[in-house]
Amino acid sequence: MTSSAARFPSNLAIIWLGVLQILVWGGSFFLMAVMAAPISRDTGWPSQWVYGALSLSLMVAALLAPLSSRLIARYGGRPQLAASGAVVALGLLLMAASHSLGWFLVAWAVIGVGMAMGLYEALFATLGALYADGAGRAITGVTLIAGFASTLSWPTVALLIEQLGWRQACVLYAVVLLLVVAPLYWKVLPPGGQVAGRKSAKGEEGVGVDRRLYLLLTSIFAIGAIIMTAIAVQLVSVLQGMGHSLTAAIGLAAMLGPSQVASRVLQILVGQRHPIWTALAWTSLVLVGLLLVTFAPMATALGLLIFGCGNGLRAIVRGLLPLAMLPPAQYVLLMGRMSRPSLIGQALTPLVGGYLFEHLGAYGVLYSLIGLALVNLVLVVMVFRRVRGAGVAARP
Repeated sequence: MTSSAARFPSNLAIIWLGVLQILVWGGSFFLMAVMAAPISRDTGWPSQWVYGALSLSLMVAALLAPLSSRLIARYGGRPQLAASGAVVALGLLLMAASHSLGWFLVAWAVIGVGMAMGLYEALFATLGALYADGAGRAITGVTLIAGFASTLSWPTVALLIEQLGWRQACVLYAVVLLLVVAPLYWKVLPPGGQVAGRKSAKGEEGVGVDRRLYLLLTSIFAIGAIIMTAIAVQLVSVLQGMGHSLTAAIGLAAMLGPSQVASRVLQILVGQRHPIWTALAWTSLVLVGLLLVTFAPMATALGLLIFGCGNGLRAIVRGLLPLAMLPPAQYVLLMGRMSRPSLIGQALTPLVGGYLFEHLGAYGVLYSLIGLALVNLVLVVMVFRRVRGAGVAARP
């Protein structure tokens, strides 16, 4: 592994990395939440096709995620992360210029390329390549700051749409990405981080990795991503289906963001044990939160707070648990492959969740999510037993 003995990133560098993640997440994954309705009203395109563009971009990101990891292993992550902002910006400019649904979908396919290049998995792989076991603190700090992505990007983009219209908002956001992302990544991240030569990066990706462990971790992250996406897309509708007014549903849903960030702050303060403990906390809290929302209507607010605290730990676990259980070189190479099922699940969740809501109602969706959360907890317990068997569950 050729991390070139890179110095550990300063607190200021971690802050800047978190800000860059906010910018790229806000211009891609979180964009449609506030932009879909204005686009549909302005163009007359069916809303399901407008929302479906995000599913398309997630599928593109899923297909390209393994390639993203291989490129990071071969060339280091700094060039790719620096270029990710320009690719997302290109997609936004194409979207602003699109006057047919076909070009709109092409624009979102381009944004999907940028997502594969620049979101969490690419950054985590880069930090793992540069700092090996020392990347944990940086990953935790970045996820803490990037946890404000929706909180900051949604009102900002909504204001831009109100003042300029959605097309001009896309152009302005693209300009910001072009001016900020590449220079900051180039300044904050050191060069290096290659972990394998051309031949080994392509041909030895699975060497030395316990396949059962790999499948367990991949399944855990995929189920967690599906639950997160279902709640993000359908929570307001589900709460209304349970009898809450629209105003009350929006107010309850707004509790998720602060609770997610609060749990990440707590992880920084006390998180010096093996990350399998954080994984247990994540899956347990998500399950308890969903149970309260479903079976204790008077405790819906408490249930959502607990769910949010658990879900806030998910991003940390995605970065830290594989880092603790895989060799550093394999961590870099496998991050992309491990993220593919998660991205595919996220792409399909709005369609499947919509079907369940239409045919089984709000409680049908919640029962399904509880089942998934229970399965996820069982899978994490299986990993926990392997860690305990290896005698490393107490080490940082």
